[in-house]
Amino acid sequence: MASIFTKIVNGEIPSYKIAEDEHFFAFLDINPNAKGHTLCIPKKEVDKIFDLDEELYAGLMSFSRKVAHALEKSVACKRVGVAVVGLEVPHVHVHLIPLNDMKEMTFQHKVKLSPEEFEETASAIRSHLK
Repeated sequence: MASIFTKIVNGEIPSYKIAEDEHFFAFLDINPNAKGHTLCIPKKEVDKIFDLDEELYAGLMSFSRKVAHALEKSVACKRVGVAVVGLEVPHVHVHLIPLNDMKEMTFQHKVKLSPEEFEETASAIRSHLK
């Protein structure tokens, strides 16, 4: 059975898409730790990050880096934190979280955004991608 992330990639579930290429997809987390919290995933469904082949792993990190630079230019933050936890969804995902305080990395601090705020944030991040 396809993961929720595969369904997002396939367009079966809507998302606030940030970026996409042949192998990777980035979208806003709908239960964010902070405004702009973004998930970067491989389109290939793999459960654990260290089970990715070396090329796909390196590609995911490079893709995430590009998205993080755009995110940092779009959302007021001291830096962009990165985390790979993988317990919530059995599909590799890199969390990019705009940080102003350590609580934003705890995954227990959540913010609420309206659909309009999500779309404005996604649009701002997309505008900084090269």
